[in-house]
Amino acid sequence: MTLFSLSPLARRARHSHLLPLVASTVIGGCAIVAIAYLLWPTWNAGRGNEPDTLPITIANTLFNVPTKAVRMRLQKRTGPQERVDLAFVFPSLEPPAAPKHVTAETVETELPSIDRIFVSIAAHHDALSPDERLRTIYPRYYDSAKARSEDGLTWQSFEEGSPYSNEDLVTAASPNFVARCSRDADTPGMCMSERRIEEADLVFRFPRDWLSRWRDVAGAMETLVARMRGPRG
Repeated sequence: MTLFSLSPLARRARHSHLLPLVASTVIGGCAIVAIAYLLWPTWNAGRGNEPDTLPITIANTLFNVPTKAVRMRLQKRTGPQERVDLAFVFPSLEPPAAPKHVTAETVETELPSIDRIFVSIAAHHDALSPDERLRTIYPRYYDSAKARSEDGLTWQSFEEGSPYSNEDLVTAASPNFVARCSRDADTPGMCMSERRIEEADLVFRFPRDWLSRWRDVAGAMETLVARMRGPRG
């Protein structure tokens, strides 16, 4: 049997062909690692490091909202949005804690009382302002026979059959307070207070029975506006 061995020149030629292949393999592997690192999901890793506040713009109007107060996960982002929905515990005005798990067996025994103010911020798109509605729309449907005053509040009921049937308008001059409240029925009545800031409308919702401490509620709404319109954190 005859054995053949490569000459030094042939071995060098063979190695010269292998070097580009090895180099391209290494470069390709590094590229794959880099792409995998950039595309790897990071939302779980960043969830524990959420910022305290989110700067968002609603119709070019800037608000700084507490991240934990945002009710919908899709709205937990900075930048322009059409709408954002928030919740704050009353009277502390802190974001609510994470909801407890409720099962079909415990739903009737674990239903909590409403202890929070709900706030929605949305672009108004040139709709009638809350002040204009108070001056020009609501008076058309007043039931003047049921107007009354109590504890600094003026109560004005709406006529039956009107667009605001089964609701009352509650106002005060000092501090300024305006709320339209549904009456208690199968479910507790709720109140809605609106205000316009630049190109956005804010809608506050809270239980009707809080009207017994309406001054605290009025102060809470003013505080929330001041916080969300303050400097960016």
